[in-house]
Amino acid sequence: MKVTDVLERAFSMPLTSPAYPPGPYRFCQREYLILAYRTDREKLRALVPEPLEVNEPIVKYEFIRMPDSTGFGDYTESGQVIPVSFRGRQGGYTHCMFLNGDPPIAGGRELWGFPKKLAQPTLRTEIDTLVGALDYGPVRVATGTMGYKHKAADPEAVLASLAAPNFLLKIIPHVDGSPRICELVEYHLEDIALKGAWTGPGALDLHAHALAPVAELPVLEVISATHIIADLTLGLGKVVYDYLRQPAQRSVQTREMSYAS
Repeated sequence: MKVTDVLERAFSMPLTSPAYPPGPYRFCQREYLILAYRTDREKLRALVPEPLEVNEPIVKYEFIRMPDSTGFGDYTESGQVIPVSFRGRQGGYTHCMFLNGDPPIAGGRELWGFPKKLAQPTLRTEIDTLVGALDYGPVRVATGTMGYKHKAADPEAVLASLAAPNFLLKIIPHVDGSPRICELVEYHLEDIALKGAWTGPGALDLHAHALAPVAELPVLEVISATHIIADLTLGLGKVVYDYLRQPAQRSVQTREMSYAS
């Protein structure tokens, strides 16, 4: 295989049998259970990397069912998204994600920098209740419940929340273990077709786990529960902050200021 062949085919690992195909990635009948809750402000600030800023001590715990997604297939994920601001723009920082499929784990980590780990989340309807659960091995880590379709949600507000910018911390190590890539990535959900959105009573229970520490952001008060069904495209990202280059830029600026004085 020639060098040019390697470069043409090098979009994913492994080279000869990639874990996922090239995008774009379309999701049909994507279903969300999102439980927004109030948490400890100082613990939240300790987990959100600069230059992102925390405005309110709010966390969104999400269970997402994806039965039909391009290249990634059928899977479910669960995790925490923190509302943040970046240079005056409001968005969400994905703090952790747990899911049950290898292609979306590989693709999410390699392309965007999603903080994905293998676990067993579920989202299903039990009679009159929407139930989300996350198990890490044999241990129950999270349980979320919501009254099923109690009240229609404001579609414009839901669309605005889905279209808001999302931020990720992408880390890829060098062969010696030092960081080769350490970037803040921004991505958007695109071509959103909202099929339904509802609100209702909600509850969330988080349990301590050494390797799935979602309970480190404790639930002080559940403030909203939202159920969404939509088709959408997961857009590719862009780098908005480079942690490895930024210190060097500050050093250059400091030297220039010292020379000028």
